[in-house]
Amino acid sequence: MAGYDADDELSTYAVVIPTLGRPSLEATLRALAEAAGPKPDRIVLVDDRRHPQAATPLPVEVPEPLRRATTVVSGGGRGPAAARNTGWRAAGDVPWIVFLDDDVVPGPSWCDDLALDLAAATPGEGAVTARVDVPLPADRPPTDWERNTAGLATARWITADMAYRREALAEVGGFDERFRRAFREDADLALRIIGAGWTVAEGTRTTTHPVRPASRWISVRLQAGNADDVLMTRLHGRDWWARAAAPRGRLPRHAALTGAATAALLCAAARKPVAAVACAALWLAGTAEFALARIVPGPRSRDEVTAMALTSVVIPPAATWHWLRGQLRHRAVTPTSRYGSDPGLQAAPPALPVPGEERVRP
Repeated sequence: MAGYDADDELSTYAVVIPTLGRPSLEATLRALAEAAGPKPDRIVLVDDRRHPQAATPLPVEVPEPLRRATTVVSGGGRGPAAARNTGWRAAGDVPWIVFLDDDVVPGPSWCDDLALDLAAATPGEGAVTARVDVPLPADRPPTDWERNTAGLATARWITADMAYRREALAEVGGFDERFRRAFREDADLALRIIGAGWTVAEGTRTTTHPVRPASRWISVRLQAGNADDVLMTRLHGRDWWARAAAPRGRLPRHAALTGAATAALLCAAARKPVAAVACAALWLAGTAEFALARIVPGPRSRDEVTAMALTSVVIPPAATWHWLRGQLRHRAVTPTSRYGSDPGLQAAPPALPVPGEERVRP
């Protein structure tokens, strides 16, 4: 490959994949094995299942070309941020750590393209992004969940495929483990990396992120991320949205709808029918607007319309509840320093264990 020396130690890399043992992991590893170019020096699969599942072997068949390089370590079920920290600290003293999700499919020239990305990185560049493609149906408009997943393609620092210098990770202490979901932990890390004086480069490698199946209530469960937004604001200030190019969402409207519904119930209990009807009318109008905003861009099938109608009622109070929960939980969090965080951030240990006894045998 032009411009790349396979023996260049500065481009040596390890791949870290946190996983819950989803079947999609095998497709990720198979695509990595088949991709043209220099393979990773080490692959760390972080088994983040909780007990009793974690007591059984990780249900994955590692492709033969990757077996000698692959290690499985336990993440303890503490979430993707903690799992990634476990992974990169166990990856050995390699210059670059590439984080992949267990439901992505690296492109056919991914290894070659990654090698070019890393070789082209300047000494001040602490991370290199990838191009993430989310395939959407060609024969109909995408559903609300498909549109949500498609947002990953434009996320600035998504760890579905993200390469970091190990030196930069060690300097800032890695991921903040208070982010227990796969949400905002990537933006938090990138902002701290940039705050430490590093820059983030745009890479050329391409990874596909398929839309995985989800229940009709997935949009309600995702509202838990509002608590993480509170943590981000505590750490990085109110302008972090702009610096991370993150969409603001509809939280103010959700809070207003929740307030209107609460006021209607209180007025009804206080036997104030006129006020109760007025508040209920505001809630109904706002909920209808929210539902239509989600229905109109979609396929408008019976199942989709039903799901949007039901979840549009539940999302505003769920979002408000999680925001309030975040305010309470993170009330004592202090802003980040130049590149670190408050004492809640887990610092990297000085030693880097390489658990050979857990290596996957060929």
